[in-house]
Amino acid sequence: RNADWQQARLRFDVGTGLRSLDDLQLLLGFYRSVRGNAIAFRFRDSTDHSSSGMTGVPAAEDVLLGTGDGVRRRFELIKRYGEGEVRRITRPVPESVVVSLDRASVTDWDLAAGGVIEFAEAPKTGAEVRAGFLFDVPVRFEEPSLRVSRKTYLAGELASVPLLEVREA
Repeated sequence: RNADWQQARLRFDVGTGLRSLDDLQLLLGFYRSVRGNAIAFRFRDSTDHSSSGMTGVPAAEDVLLGTGDGVRRRFELIKRYGEGEVRRITRPVPESVVVSLDRASVTDWDLAAGGVIEFAEAPKTGAEVRAGFLFDVPVRFEEPSLRVSRKTYLAGELASVPLLEVREA
């Protein structure tokens, strides 16, 4: 098969999370604010949102981002799956990010846009740059319109509200 994407692209259905008419109204307001499926937004995947396994508490040693060379100051956040599958993390939760050099925690770095760790000074040659973090997934509503029926909703049927992961170039 031909693959349209280098990595898997996930779909989510958040309709099962609607528990009340207030939830439904909140969803409709948000749907309008992102103009249907036009604008992407952050979504927390409850089954995979951490550098520590899939849902664990992040530690500064979780993921090897690269090795210092004395020049490079910027390292992209990534997550590894299985043998060789690497996923770029572009929506880290800023307050959750922890970083280490040679497995010792450090604080002389900033989190740049797009999930990039930027050090004040380049890590020394051979130093392992590692990080731990929580992250969200960029998604959009999959459909250009939502099918909502208050009658069906009040009858106890679950709405389907599909989300599609957005791949960034």
